[in-house]
Amino acid sequence: MREALVVVLAYLLGSLPSGYVAGLLRGVDIRQLGSKNVGATNVFRTLGKGIGVAVMAADIAKGVAAVVIAKALADDPWPLIAAGAAIAGHVYPVWLRFRGGKGVAVGAGTVIGLLPLTAAVMLPFWAIVVVTTRYVSLASILSSILFIPVAWAFGASWPTLVFCGLASAAVLWRHRTNVVRLVRGTELRLELRRARRA
Repeated sequence: MREALVVVLAYLLGSLPSGYVAGLLRGVDIRQLGSKNVGATNVFRTLGKGIGVAVMAADIAKGVAAVVIAKALADDPWPLIAAGAAIAGHVYPVWLRFRGGKGVAVGAGTVIGLLPLTAAVMLPFWAIVVVTTRYVSLASILSSILFIPVAWAFGASWPTLVFCGLASAAVLWRHRTNVVRLVRGTELRLELRRARRA
C-alpha cells in the first residue's frame, strides 16, 4: 500500500503543470504560444527569462521531491520507480489531457535525488552546451547520451542503470523532431540576452 502511494504521489507531483500555470498567471495559454509545449524552454522564449527560469526550477523541484519522498517511505527499488512516475507525470499530465513537456527538467530533478554526483557532472555539462550553442534540445540530447556512462563511472547499480537507460530513451524519443530540425539547420536557438515576450 505504501509503495502504491509513493508511485501515485510521484506521478501527481510530476504532473503539476508549472509552465501552464505560469502562462495563466500572465493571462495566456502557453499551449497556444511558440512551440505550444508547456516546458520551461517555451516559457523562456515566449514569456521571458525570469519566468522561464522559475518554471525550470519548479520542474526540477518536482523530480527531487518525488525521489526524496519515495526514499523516506519505501525501500529500493521504489525510489527509481517513483522517479520514472514523476517523469511520466510531467510528460503525460492528467490535468492537460496527457500532453505535457519533454521531461528533461523533472528528469534532472530525479537525478539530483538519486545520483547527486552524476547530477554534479551532467547539469554543468547541459548548461555549457546551452550557453555555447544556444540549442536547448542539443544539450538535452547529448546529456541523455552521456547519462549512462557517467552514472556507471560513479558506480550506479544495475537497477539504477536500467532506469538511466529508460529515462534517456524517453528523452531522446521526445526530442526526435528536434533531431530532424538540428540536422536540417532549422532548430530554433535560445535567445539568452533578450528573450522574446508574448
